[in-house]
Parts: sequence; structure tokens; C-alpha cells
Amino acid sequence: MTAPLTGWEIGRPLPRDARVFVAGSAGLVGSAVVRHLRAAGFTDVVGVRSSQVDLRDLAATTRFLAETRPAIVVDAAARVGGIAANAAEPVEFLHDNLRIQANLLDAAHRAAVPRLLLLGSSCIYPKFAEQPIREDSLLTGALEPTNDAYAIAKIAGIMGVQSYRREYGRSWISAMPTNLYGPGDNFDLEKSHVLPALMRKFREAKVAGAPTVTVWGTGTPRREFLHTDDLAAACLHLLEHYDDPSPINVGVGEDVPIADLASLVARTVGFTGEIVYDTSRPDGTPRKLLDVSRLQALGWKPTIGLAEGLASTYQWFLDQQGAQP
Repeated sequence: MTAPLTGWEIGRPLPRDARVFVAGSAGLVGSAVVRHLRAAGFTDVVGVRSSQVDLRDLAATTRFLAETRPAIVVDAAARVGGIAANAAEPVEFLHDNLRIQANLLDAAHRAAVPRLLLLGSSCIYPKFAEQPIREDSLLTGALEPTNDAYAIAKIAGIMGVQSYRREYGRSWISAMPTNLYGPGDNFDLEKSHVLPALMRKFREAKVAGAPTVTVWGTGTPRREFLHTDDLAAACLHLLEHYDDPSPINVGVGEDVPIADLASLVARTVGFTGEIVYDTSRPDGTPRKLLDVSRLQALGWKPTIGLAEGLASTYQWFLDQQGAQP
């Protein structure tokens, strides 16, 4: 039987023997959360692969949580992808994410889980939201059409957390991370996000001796990037210090143009050719910088700079391929 959270209060360290279930533990975010929790002294961190428990299946999800009985749930499970994947498979992005979230919330409620953190995405905010984006910008304008199905699913997750708080008094919270990267990322050129896609493109061009690399869009959109190890640290901080129905932003508070990012990735990889921009491809949202003042007021800031994070992520990528720099 897992240790309960009886007597624990917000603002104090969570008991390190409390059982934590990290949904999506094999993914980019979930694996980072597992690493951080174990490094922070948690002795009972549980993960499960989709081949073992399909979180899109309510009965399987309910049965798993009833048997596991975690004191804390971190929902890092999601169907994710870049612009191309979102545009090609909006039905799958909508339905899979709706099912995963609804099933986890329902099963966690049935299992009387005291503490739950649902992770969303900064794409929940309107395409032309005032910058930097505050949490109260939610539902004030139209979404970016290239990932609106995914965004709607994540907005539904926020509403789910708020609804369980309101109707059943659950001490559950939601957090909206900015663009993420780190070890464990997906480097598939068709389905990955912008940063790992760039890293793989430049690596392949370097190996092939190609004179140019083509990057989608104009290079002018600005993006904010957070290393997953920083996000994992923020997750624990929020579980211990935050208890409010409003979602809270998690980011670094700074952004860079895609053109600057591409140049930085090229230097990291060692590609010395020309970068060409395909302006026939979509840019996506022009800018997406999060206002992280609420998180900073809770006493948390990231510690991994972009150049440092890119270097370590690229080394991880090489290690997975058994390749030399």
C-alpha cells in the first residue's frame, strides 16, 4: 500500500515514499519527470508503457490505477508531433488526447488520488495572443489552425481538472509548458517538432557533405525552448507549491527567431553550409512567448541555457545512433 498524503500541506516537501504514477513515462517529458523524481529521493515512482496499459482504454486505465493506487499522478501522456503531423492527423490528435486525459482523470478520481498534475501545451493559447502570453489569454481568440485539434484536446484537459476541483474538491492542477526539447526526443523528420527536426537535418547534411539545408517557413517566427530536465524540476515544484484551478505557464521567459535557432543548431552540429528558407511552407504562430511571472513568484526558474541544452541533446542523439560527432 502506498504512503498517503494525510497531513501533507502545500508549501512543504512531498513525502519521498509516496507512490507517484507518471503517465507517459517512456516519452520525452515523462522520462525526464521520472529521472528528476528519483534523483530528488522519491522511492516509489511507477511508469507503464502503452503496450502494457493503453490509456485510451477506460477500463484498462481504471483497473491499473485501482491496482496501483498512487498518491500522486503526473499526466505526461499524449499524442504529440510537429506541424506536419498535426496537419495530417487532426482526428487522431484530437481523439487520442481527449481519451487519454478523460480516462486518467476519471480513473484517478475513482482511485481517490489526492494530487494530480496535468501537463498541457502553450498551443492552447490564441494564435495572436498578446505577448508574452498570460494564463488569462486562454479562450480569448482563434487558435493556430495547424494544431487546433491538439490544442482543443488540451483545453478540454484543463477544463477537466477544473471540473473535478469544483465538483469533488480534488487538489489537482494543470501546467502549460512552452516548446520542449531534450534527451528522448523524436527526431523523425515528418513527425517531430522544429528543434529535433533541425538537429537531424543538419546532422544528415553534415555527414553527406551537402552544401545547403532547407528550413520550413521564413525563419522569422519566434519560439521559446525549455529543456525537459527543467520542466521536470518545475513539475515537482508545482506539486509542492501550487494549488489553484488556473493553469500555470512553464517556460524560460525568453524566445529566439527560428533563423537564430537554426544557426545555433548548425554550429552545435558542425554544419558549415548555407541555410535556405522555404517560404512556401507554413510558419505557424508568429510568436509564442509565455509570461512566467506566476511561476517565478512561486520561487522557480530554469537553470539550463539553450546552447548548453542543445549540446547535451545532440550528444544524446549521437549516442543513440552510435555515431561520432
